[in-house]
Amino acid sequence: MINELNTLQLLAIWVLPVLFAITVHETAHGWVAFKLGDSTAWRLGRITLNPIKHIDLIGTVILPSLMLMIGGFIFGWAKPVPVNFSHLRNPRRDMALVALAGPGSNLLMAIFWAIMVQIGWLIFESFPITIFLVYMGSAGIFINAILMVLNLLPILPLDGGRILHSILPPHWANFYAKLEPFGLVILLILLVTGVGYILMTPILLTYILVGGSIEILQFIS
Repeated sequence: MINELNTLQLLAIWVLPVLFAITVHETAHGWVAFKLGDSTAWRLGRITLNPIKHIDLIGTVILPSLMLMIGGFIFGWAKPVPVNFSHLRNPRRDMALVALAGPGSNLLMAIFWAIMVQIGWLIFESFPITIFLVYMGSAGIFINAILMVLNLLPILPLDGGRILHSILPPHWANFYAKLEPFGLVILLILLVTGVGYILMTPILLTYILVGGSIEILQFIS
């Protein structure tokens, strides 16, 4: 087993999990919106697993890479998939379903990567190189746990904020929507003032429950 990884090895392990965790998340939003009546994302070619369609240079590439190299809380984003909520058949209900699709896709991807980890361990004795599959799978579980928990925070424009907006009474929902322009600033302030460490508890719990190993996580983080 490889106990120490250099920067290039770390990037090789993390690049695919991070890339697809973010892009599949956005694709899921567009696909569910399409099924519920809004074809905006479909017409723009955004309902695709081609990551090039979703990459944001800063949020998908530069920021996650820098945070990985300095050992910080991994954070990033893709280009948001456009959704016209007025085109949905039941806008208030369907807004919540479209929002849930993102974290739901991250949970499914975490399970997929957990299966990859098990495959890696299964054939490790015959093919020791599959330790990289174990490491990559563990990274996949972890980044998807992060995105799932983070996006469920009740802050607009995060998915948790969309869900809360959809279940609030209309008067309160309209008032709450006025906070959306400040949402990302609020999130960044919370992350740099300690909330990121508080979130590590549900993130690590999700990571372990899905099948991640804390021992492996120490090697790759």
